[in-house]
Amino acid sequence: MPLAGIALAPLLVSPLAPPSPRGSVAAVSAEPARRRRALRRVRCSAAAASGGGGDAVELSRATLLWRAAKLPIYSVALVPLTVGTAAAYNHAGLFFARRYFGLLAAAVLVITWLNLSNDVYDSDTGADKNKKESVVNIVGSRAATQYAANVSLLLGFGGLFWAFAEAGDVRFIVLVLCAILCGYVYQCPPFRLSYRGLGEPLCFAAFGPLATSAFYFSNSSRSISSRTAALLPLSKTVIASSILVGLTTTLILFCSHFHQIEGDRAVGKMSPLVRIGTKTGATLVTVAIGTLYTLLTAFGISRCLPPSCIVLGALTLPLGKWVVDYVQRNHDDDTKIFMAKYYCVRLHALFGMALASGLALARNGILA
Repeated sequence: MPLAGIALAPLLVSPLAPPSPRGSVAAVSAEPARRRRALRRVRCSAAAASGGGGDAVELSRATLLWRAAKLPIYSVALVPLTVGTAAAYNHAGLFFARRYFGLLAAAVLVITWLNLSNDVYDSDTGADKNKKESVVNIVGSRAATQYAANVSLLLGFGGLFWAFAEAGDVRFIVLVLCAILCGYVYQCPPFRLSYRGLGEPLCFAAFGPLATSAFYFSNSSRSISSRTAALLPLSKTVIASSILVGLTTTLILFCSHFHQIEGDRAVGKMSPLVRIGTKTGATLVTVAIGTLYTLLTAFGISRCLPPSCIVLGALTLPLGKWVVDYVQRNHDDDTKIFMAKYYCVRLHALFGMALASGLALARNGILA
């Protein structure tokens, strides 16, 4: 059963959690403590950004290393793979554990390339000149960062082609290479389409329909005796799932630009938020969250997704509302809005877990 990724997802989400929606005495009594912890984190972030002295310098270094590692962002490798695998399990009862973990390693390496090369090319344009958590700025070497990015991509390709040889489904390798191509034209010269405001559409396509469907097809099986592959058909379930995954992934990218508007504008990086401003951007986040749950309901009514996905997905509604409220309150505060992308990561991971769990449960006749 493809629940390995579901178990891993909480390790990659932000340690900050929204208040519990339950009205118990314990929840109420814990609320002030949670608020104090959140306030301390915001203050620590501000201290890191200002480069204070004494203990703040030490904290700043730790904070910069954490931000440079971007560990929560690696949920964008885990979720498409887990949801795609769960869709294959739902359709045919197929799950190949060795292939799953091999692809997880390959996907993490490709995302490492994406993050490192993004820092390299943003340093070239000056977009990251004042970004202390840029890997190039921390390491002090563009060449070393570029070399690490290229090695990560090469190793990632090795894992992907190994999985292709195992599955024998050409649709998998074509779709996953198209997803990587989206990442290349997003940030790399001479394209740099993110500077033209096209990052979000590319992100949606890459992590949604392309990557999620590719990982679904990676669960095709090759017959050793006949040397032919038993190919999975393209199903409405994986199409619906990939759209939802693409939407939550794109929300992370969109919210990561709120605190970078002035720097992006200075170097001509015309992200959507540079064009529309933070107030309209906050409204767009509200619309996107509403669209996410509207589509979830519509896919359930049309039987594209089993009822189990709708029930479990609905449980993430409080977190979706938390994201909306947080962005609406803090869209014009650069210090606080920095955390919005991490709340979006949490929503992305938990919503993906709900989808994958629902697909696995439905296969076993639970809430089917």
